[in-house]
Amino acid sequence: MNFNKLTELSKKPLLYEPGDAMMWTDPYVSKQLLKMHLDPEVDSATRKSESILKTLNFIKGYCEIPGMQILDLGCGPGIYTEKLAKDGYQVTGMDISENSIEYARSEAVKNNLDIEYICQNYLELDVHNRYDLIIMIYTDFGVLLPDDRDVLLKKIYNALVPGGTFIFDVVNDRNLDDKFPGAQAWTVTEGGFWRPHKYLELINGFHYPENNVYLMQHSIMDENDRLVRYRFWTHYFNKETLIPQLSDHGFENIECFENVLPAGDTLNGDNVSFYSLNKPA
Repeated sequence: MNFNKLTELSKKPLLYEPGDAMMWTDPYVSKQLLKMHLDPEVDSATRKSESILKTLNFIKGYCEIPGMQILDLGCGPGIYTEKLAKDGYQVTGMDISENSIEYARSEAVKNNLDIEYICQNYLELDVHNRYDLIIMIYTDFGVLLPDDRDVLLKKIYNALVPGGTFIFDVVNDRNLDDKFPGAQAWTVTEGGFWRPHKYLELINGFHYPENNVYLMQHSIMDENDRLVRYRFWTHYFNKETLIPQLSDHGFENIECFENVLPAGDTLNGDNVSFYSLNKPA
């Protein structure tokens, strides 16, 4: 095992320095991620059942038009799209993971639901004046780099009908020490989430407080010293700075909601803020 490589991994990367791979498009890891999405007792990929229900109740407060057109960005295996389709809405789900989209399509057929699923990076969204409501759930907005957030907001604005609504949630700036403890840990596994065979996993947490961003880095090394680093940048926000950014993109009626989710872990309760905003009518 190359210990020089391991020593290098403990060094703080430059801000937004990319990793070596994306788990959403990795053939093996994306299958493990799908399993986590579908486990109702695990919060790592999709929230637990109680949180999903509370989120849906919040979303439905904006579903005033029967049969309205809804777009779910980062839909995963269709947790929210299916429930909204069963309530009679015209739903489209978009996700970059082929495994998640294939599963969602098969479930829609099995349940006789007319849902359009698109396997695509939502940064490539290119439609105009189509959707009454666009949702982006489980803090995906904060995973994007600042320039990508700007791109996405422009595309969402274009995709909404006049008067349409965008709903999303973000990690806020409360309880930062609990959310981002500066973790460093390592394990050796005979086969698990990251690889089907034996591997070493080193986890590092790095905080960039001047940029309101935290990095969780998972470094995976196999028995042949092949090293792959997965980097997950998470931005945290407060409404005093985020609302002006949203307004600059032309949105209005911007509201921030606290305590939509039940308490219980770092990505629930008052650690997460929901936002709703409108394209002008």
